Amino acid sequence: MKRSAWRYLWTSRDIRRMLLITLAILAIYRFMAHVPVPGVNREVIAGIMSGGGAGSTFINLLDLLSGGTVSNFSVLAMGVYPYITAQIILQLLTPIIPAMQKRMEEDPREGQKWMEKWTIILAVPMAALQAIGQINIFTSLAGGAPILENYGWTGGDLLPTITVILSMTAGTMFAIWLGELISEYGIRNQGLSLIIFAGIVAGIPGNIGALLSDQTYRWFFLVIILVMIALIVFSIVFVQQGRRNVPVMYPGRRVGNRMSMPVKGTLPLMVNMAGMIPLIFAQSLLTFPAIIASFFVNSSVPVVSSVATTMQGMFGGTSDFYWIMYFIMVVAFTFFYTDILFAQQNYGENLKRVGAQIPGVSRGAPTQKYLTKVLRRITLPGALFLGFIAILPFLLSLIFPFGENSRMLLVSSSGLLIVVGVVRDTFFNIEAELKLHGYDDALLIR
Repeated sequence: MKRSAWRYLWTSRDIRRMLLITLAILAIYRFMAHVPVPGVNREVIAGIMSGGGAGSTFINLLDLLSGGTVSNFSVLAMGVYPYITAQIILQLLTPIIPAMQKRMEEDPREGQKWMEKWTIILAVPMAALQAIGQINIFTSLAGGAPILENYGWTGGDLLPTITVILSMTAGTMFAIWLGELISEYGIRNQGLSLIIFAGIVAGIPGNIGALLSDQTYRWFFLVIILVMIALIVFSIVFVQQGRRNVPVMYPGRRVGNRMSMPVKGTLPLMVNMAGMIPLIFAQSLLTFPAIIASFFVNSSVPVVSSVATTMQGMFGGTSDFYWIMYFIMVVAFTFFYTDILFAQQNYGENLKRVGAQIPGVSRGAPTQKYLTKVLRRITLPGALFLGFIAILPFLLSLIFPFGENSRMLLVSSSGLLIVVGVVRDTFFNIEAELKLHGYDDALLIR
């Protein structure tokens, strides 16, 4: 009789220690998420979050994905997203800059260390820039009301302003450090993902409470949300597990004087190889015009101020233009990022090196070209699915009268995509650890 290896999850000392370290670090992260930036005016922040208008939906999205750190204007208000953005930028630059690509190909291990070092270095200025832009966006949405005391770039406000920027940048780097600690001493290679996961999950109880506070539609909202969560979780798992198995013939092995027959295998190509990266990257890129425009909203030149206000309205998160562009960019970045990842793996040369061949396709470059063609075809439904997930809150707000509770929809779309992906990866990671320690279902027989 077989018994599940998961029953040993807590009895294995090494795995128990790994889980306890992960939970302790996540608890520290959640504690720091409630440490506010010096001099923040929380009443003004609360007014922006509940007032609607251009940009409020986007601010609510950031608040949801950060676990309430944006509404608290915590030192962790930016989370680890500057690091993720820096990582994506370097990954996109690798195939474009020959020196970077050569470094990665010559010694992948040293190249990965070099990439991690420069990702952290690039994350620092990006965190500072995002902090300035985030403060400016909040200030413009507040109608000029100060969200921070003594904030400005002239006179006696310069030192407090630098203090705020440094504290927010340090908060981001602290969150990145916690994620690295989890990856090293806790659940392996899951640190940053679990940091994001903790932020999303921490915001769900508060959103459910806000939903149930609506005396008129609360049960209607609750039923809709629960049904939608079930459908979207099923869809996410179905798409994430989807793959096309390309037949591959591997050469036979020589045993003494005999040569065994060729072995038929498969090369699985995933429908959604890019994961949640296109959502994050499209969101970051769409935010950039609003961040730049925030510097010129209060300009003394009427034309400049008007253009900046228009840009904030278009990219603030409430306009139809924003959601259309969001869908297009998610689909485009899914193809773009998938092509880059697949090109870096270079299956054509790898299969040629081991003597394997796809039936009817020549080895080397023709194989890579054929696989790229197949991958692009199966990526289309995955890209459209990600685009649909991205704009689902907007589509449902057109159908149902969610009103201020529309932010709950975000839990069922982008947030759920991240949550399901992290839970799935963590599950496989822990299962691999159990098998590594000898707790394998196939071996544990009573």
